[in-house]
Amino acid sequence: MLRFSANLGFLWQELSLPDAIRAAKAAGFDAVECHYPYDTPPEAVREALGETGLAMLGLNTARGDVAAGDNGLAAIPGRQDEARGAIDQALDYAVTVGAQNVHVMAGKAEGEEARATFIANLRHACERAAAVGVTVLIEPLNRRDAPGYFLQTADQALDIISAVGTPNIKLMFDCYHLQIMQGDLTHRLQAHMAAIGHIQIAAVPDRREPDHGEIDYRYILRFLESLGYDRPIGAEYRPATTTDAGLAWLQAYR
Repeated sequence: MLRFSANLGFLWQELSLPDAIRAAKAAGFDAVECHYPYDTPPEAVREALGETGLAMLGLNTARGDVAAGDNGLAAIPGRQDEARGAIDQALDYAVTVGAQNVHVMAGKAEGEEARATFIANLRHACERAAAVGVTVLIEPLNRRDAPGYFLQTADQALDIISAVGTPNIKLMFDCYHLQIMQGDLTHRLQAHMAAIGHIQIAAVPDRREPDHGEIDYRYILRFLESLGYDRPIGAEYRPATTTDAGLAWLQAYR
């Protein structure tokens, strides 16, 4: 049976993170994931996870100075100390709450120096993550939602993963972002499956519930089952109204 993870970076935003975890359990999700949990004591998150029996699949490194436009730090030359501080913070939080993955956010940058910076910071992340049993993820973001973001395609991500050269770095395959940037999702899923650490879904082009738009997720999800993919699929979408009002897709897809 298909399993789904609630991305609490977008879902149940009106609730505290521990209460959002409880809401995800009540709604029938099989796991949770989040974006930037750092304002919530990790002990409170761990308690809610233990109470519900849900796994925390992953969290993001901090974006940096959001007011200044930062959207991650790891590929920005000259900011390696900040980037590694964010990586260490994310890994420490992940260990405390039992999160399986940390998404290292590249930030806004371009060029060969940015690529070299990203690879060096990811090697730091992978070395630290290996010691605590955590997987490092990198995610291409589309240029409409994240203009100037360093990592924009699956091919670029695979090149970075190969250059880092460790077994604990994987691709976060967000169908929303990659449909906008490249399309041909089933071919890419099949071709890149060995490198994929997590898959996320949302409608294209509006990033709402994954039950309409230009991607037929019924087909995509059946295709993933045919490939033997059995991990929870991340529901990372912005609800059209409230989270609870838009959950009809969850039971329909099961």
